[in-house]
This record gives sequence, structure tokens and C-alpha cells, in this order.
Amino acid sequence: MTVGLDRRLVLLGSTGSIGTQTLSVLERFPNLARLHGLAAGGSRPQIVAEQVVHHRPERVAIFNEQAADTVDQAITQACRAAGIPAPQLSAGGDAVVELAGSLGPGDAVLNGITGSVGLLPTLAALASGARLALANKESLVVGGQLVTDAAHDGQILPVDSEHTAIAQALAGVRHDQIDHLVITASGGPFRGRSRAELAEVDPQQALAHPTWAMGPVITTNSATLVNKALEVIEACFLFDLPEDRVQVVVHPQSIVHSMATLVDGSTIAQASPPDMGHAIGWALAHPEKLPGLARALDFTTAQSWTFEPVDEDTFPAIRTARAAHREGGGAMAVLNAANEEAVTAFLGDRLPFLGIHDVIASVLGRPDRPRVHSTQGVQALLDLETWARRAAAELIDATADPKGEQP
Repeated sequence: MTVGLDRRLVLLGSTGSIGTQTLSVLERFPNLARLHGLAAGGSRPQIVAEQVVHHRPERVAIFNEQAADTVDQAITQACRAAGIPAPQLSAGGDAVVELAGSLGPGDAVLNGITGSVGLLPTLAALASGARLALANKESLVVGGQLVTDAAHDGQILPVDSEHTAIAQALAGVRHDQIDHLVITASGGPFRGRSRAELAEVDPQQALAHPTWAMGPVITTNSATLVNKALEVIEACFLFDLPEDRVQVVVHPQSIVHSMATLVDGSTIAQASPPDMGHAIGWALAHPEKLPGLARALDFTTAQSWTFEPVDEDTFPAIRTARAAHREGGGAMAVLNAANEEAVTAFLGDRLPFLGIHDVIASVLGRPDRPRVHSTQGVQALLDLETWARRAAAELIDATADPKGEQP
């Protein structure tokens, strides 16, 4: 391998699912990179303290300023007990952005933040020249053209089983040789159910994903298939294709992570057992391969892989996302912001499950919705998101009682 301890890594979202799995990969492959800094929201101070003691970052940034003192105390106590110096700690959104942009060419930033708050750190990392291992799909959904315009060729490597699979399938393939991409979906916990059967779904049921262990927002997005809708948009920007050349198919086994069909009619698929460590290791080590990174498939045992179309009448989010991508004008930023507000309300028992998409569609359909072009810059997109969040919150308050029941 050509990577080594001279490569520094900043990890954003260290206490989330992607962040903890990234640290596990670093533990298994200590020559992959040296952890320079980590950022976390601040809700899990003891976990941050344990990560600091175990991985010895030089810098820590805590997004939530109100939580910073508690995290600082936990780190100080843990470092004192371990007999090691405590790292430099800063707090606030600006501190996370500054940390994301603190490295340079030859280094790497892994953005595992959930939500559109990951956009500014993404842009900062790209401006620094560091490799960006991108698990924050909202960066591309909200700021797609801004993000791709800011990146040099090969600077963004996706940390997502679907887009990692596509990138591997397209290795050595010219862009004009691509016919279309096929993103696979597990179908989530409600595959095969009708819309009527989803009317009484509660958060506990929505969070019971059959394949992947993820955070509550992403898991809920998987249940509504909003996650797959966002992945369609992400693929459009990552691989420079229109939405009608990015298909989605349900593959319950989650073995084939995505495919690329070429103009000659051949289809190239990437297959492996479901394990996000593979996508993380691929993005950080590329173009090298980490030996034994993930368990290989055993083709000596009988197995079946099945594929079926998405029921877009029951799960209309993908159709809605395609329309938003075609429309432009910031529609994708509105979709994402409205979804984040709706998911928060659903998880707080203030909105029914089917109400998540209803809120998204209603906010997108408002005649007073502002339009924003990418040339207007990131602040215009952030202002548009603020408008969409306010519109979604007003709609949620107007249509649901405190128990989340429709009047």
C-alpha cells in the first residue's frame, strides 16, 4: 500500500454509525491514516472521550456549543486517567467547518455528519485540497452543482455502499460507455406493504431495519425510501448523469450494492455482504485495496438473489426526488429540509408515517416557494433551506395534534 502514517485524517461525525465504523477500520489498519482531528455533535461525551484516549487526535470540534463544556470535562478526566495530554477543543458550527478545512493535499476528510449541516464542512474540505470521503449525501442533494464545481477530478470518493459499488463498477469505463446506473434498495422494513397498511406505523417499527444498523434519521429515511430518493440525486451529481438514467430496484438480500449497465448491453455489479467497513476502507485507501477488509461471499453455498421493482405508489419519494432534480431552482434543498423537519416530527410522535412525504410534497408545491440558482452561492441555498424548514414546521403544526394524529 502507498498510504501510510504521513496521511492525516479528520473525521466528522465521529460518534455516529459511520464515524464509529471508520475508527474500527483505522484500528484494524493503523497504517491507513493518522487521526488528526474529530468532530461530533456533543450528545455522547463519554464516547468522544473514549475515542480521544484510544486514537489520540490533536484536535476536537463539538458542534453543539452548549454541550462543549460537558464534553471537555469528559475528555480532560479520561486523558488525565490515561496519563496523556488532552487535545485542543473548539465548539460551534464554525469550528467544525474550520477543522474540516484544516488539512491539505495528501490528507483526507471523512464527512460522516447527518443532514444538510454537512454542506459547509464539505465545501471547506474541498477547498483545502484534501481527499473527501463523503458519507454526507445531503451535501450533494442540497449543494450538488456547488460541490461538484468545487471538487477537482477524483477528489470526492463516496462512502455509501451504493455509490462505492457504482464507482468500482465504472473503473476503466469511459463516461460515454455508460447507458444507465442501477441503485439497489433493500426495501426497508415495510417492503410489500400497501399504503393503507402504513397508516399506523410508529417510530419503533420504522427503526427496525432488516439489514443495516444506522442512526434514527437515516433509518427512517430508509423506511420511507427517501434515503433511496436522495441517493438517486447523489448519483446524478457524482456520475454526471440525468435522473432518468439512474434506476432503482429492490434487492432484499443487500448483496449486490449497485450496478452499471453499459451501452453494449453488459451490466457490471459489485457484490459483497452488507458491511459499511468496505465502503469506508475503499474510500480512504483508494486506489489501494485493504486485505481482508470485509468478509467475502461464499459461492460454495447455495444462495438466491432477487430483484423487484419499487412500488412508487406506496413509496412515492423517489418519483418526487426525480421531479425536484429535473426542476432545479433549489427544489432538492427544499425537499431535503422539509424531510428533515418531517422526520423529526415523526420520531417525536407529532406526525404520522405517511405524513412525512405529504409534508415534502406540500412544501415543494407551495406557489410562494423561492427559486435559487447555484450561481447565487451557498448562502442563498442555506436561506432557502431556512424557508423550507419554516414552511414544513408550520404545516406540521397545522395538521397534527401533539400526539401526531390527524384532526
